[in-house]
Amino acid sequence: MSVKIRLQRHGKKGKPFFHIVVADSRARRDGRFIEKLGTYNPITNPATIDLNVDSAVKWLNNGAQPTDTARAILSYKGALYKKHLQGGVAKGAFDEAEAEKRFNAWLEAKEAKVNAKVEGLAQAKGNAKKAALEVEAKVNEARIAAAAQAEAEAKAAEEAAKAETTTEEATPAEASEESSEA
Repeated sequence: MSVKIRLQRHGKKGKPFFHIVVADSRARRDGRFIEKLGTYNPITNPATIDLNVDSAVKWLNNGAQPTDTARAILSYKGALYKKHLQGGVAKGAFDEAEAEKRFNAWLEAKEAKVNAKVEGLAQAKGNAKKAALEVEAKVNEARIAAAAQAEAEAKAAEEAAKAETTTEEATPAEASEESSEA
């Protein structure tokens, strides 16, 4: 019997969510499985992966073959590296404490990279929001300036109309004064 470490699709259309499982290769994709190792959510940025590394290493040592995507996930979470370190311990290259120390150092470095990415994404989102607010403020200022200019033009036109009507009213009076002087 060939055993695979693979993904089982869950979730709804357009919003996938996967379980990482150990299953017989003859079983259907979403069918029977032997053991659930964790979950994988590709929707979030960065992707959320919850994996039982020790159980995954146990299955890898027993001969389970991961699919391509499952191999990438196992590599990302360090299961393949931990298996590699256990191979070094078995050969006598270093002891178990050294292997654990190396694995923990690798985990810390990986966690630092992930946190840096999360912070970078948050900062980029903040910068984009700030830029959008600045653009909106400029648009509002332009809109207010255009409204003020239109209002000033309307006042000027109204004053010109008043001045015109006053001159028209004054013009007949001036004409009557000129005729009375003559």
